[in-house]
Amino acid sequence: MYRTITTAALAILTLAGGADAQIGGPTNDDADEITYARDVAPIVNEKCAACHQEGSIAPFSLLTYEDAKRYSRQIRQRVAERIMPPWHIDRTVGIQEFKNDRGLTDEQIETVVGWIDNGMPFGDEADLPEPPTLPDPDAWQMASDFGGEPDLVIPSAKYTLEAVTQDKWYRPATPTGLTEARWAKAIEIRPVGKQARQVMHHVLTYLRQDEANDPMAEARTTSRRAMGGPGLFMEWAVGKRGEVFPEGAGKLMLPGSTITWELHMHAIGEIVEDVQVELGVWFYDKGDEPRNRTRLRMFDGRGRNSLDIPPGEIAVTQQYHTLRWPARLENFQPHMHMRGKAMRMEAVLPNGRTEILSQVNDFQWQWHVNYIYADHAAPLLPAGTMVVITAWHDNTPDNPNNPDPTQWVGWGDRTVDEMAHAWVDVTYLSEEEFQAEVAKRQAETEKASERR
Repeated sequence: MYRTITTAALAILTLAGGADAQIGGPTNDDADEITYARDVAPIVNEKCAACHQEGSIAPFSLLTYEDAKRYSRQIRQRVAERIMPPWHIDRTVGIQEFKNDRGLTDEQIETVVGWIDNGMPFGDEADLPEPPTLPDPDAWQMASDFGGEPDLVIPSAKYTLEAVTQDKWYRPATPTGLTEARWAKAIEIRPVGKQARQVMHHVLTYLRQDEANDPMAEARTTSRRAMGGPGLFMEWAVGKRGEVFPEGAGKLMLPGSTITWELHMHAIGEIVEDVQVELGVWFYDKGDEPRNRTRLRMFDGRGRNSLDIPPGEIAVTQQYHTLRWPARLENFQPHMHMRGKAMRMEAVLPNGRTEILSQVNDFQWQWHVNYIYADHAAPLLPAGTMVVITAWHDNTPDNPNNPDPTQWVGWGDRTVDEMAHAWVDVTYLSEEEFQAEVAKRQAETEKASERR
């Protein structure tokens, strides 16, 4: 089922703009007290420094007071408009508890903006926090979460990208080398080296394996049709670390399996040799395999007529997806390109009630953030639920990311084309497991209420 809407204006887009005006700055008295050493440096260390260090993905370093002063104009604009740090979830609707929330609170935004507006005083050096321990940009980012390097590292074949050329899609295949079945509990994709990160638009990995006659695969799935084969293993784009599956769920890899890659690259004006990507997998211990398989689903939102965005207009598309089995949604990752503006994921329950699960109201195409729900907040949905994806595209001159508002834009792989879908990890549950999870949530909610 699907529906397409095109309109000249939508209320949601008005919510995305004017963030600066909505942020109440501190009073002069309060602002006078804000210093870099005591108030701003802890925020920068916690939310900015990992990316804003030499060799990482950010364009400049932010590790010192001098750095913060030098880039204060950019910092003020991007922080006040909630563009940076890249966390663009709408704080006013839907689920708000995530495992990887790196956004700033209203108070932190007021602190940074107030400090800049009042002359950026350094303060007392004794107030400076200890320098942060920063992750190596070239290392596996989730290694510290799992006690070391991935159990399995699969490299792609290498590709040399010309200095000036059209976008390239490179699709090699690499055997996993597995000789026995293993369950993945976490996956990370990383371009190898700074230049590979600069040219990489996105990476898709598909797991190819024969499950037709494998009794283990069949026994481990709630429904073979629900699983739909091994399929898409992981998607990566700038802003995404990896995927971590909740206890009791994971992805099954069989002996003799192969990873098929899709590396979408764009030229940067200089030849980049030997561009390569690696896939790292952390396994469950043998004997501790999970009961449920998690599937990466592409919930499309482009509607009946695909994307067809007139010049100078805002377009809205919508599409429905029915869950045939009980399920838990693990995350929400909108995917659009340069005209993408907002995306919403809703659930229409079998009893007719509609709930907004998540909404991004200021999508930034340079950042493909994977919003990972906290275990106790991940939506539990009964069979028959419709997941509704609504996407907004802004093809007007008011969109600062729009390369040409006079062009008619349709769906396509190139960055100047458009897409409209959400990547969502779906863990299908049996009816008994679903009812048990619902009862567990209700008990936790009642305990929390009693403690208040």
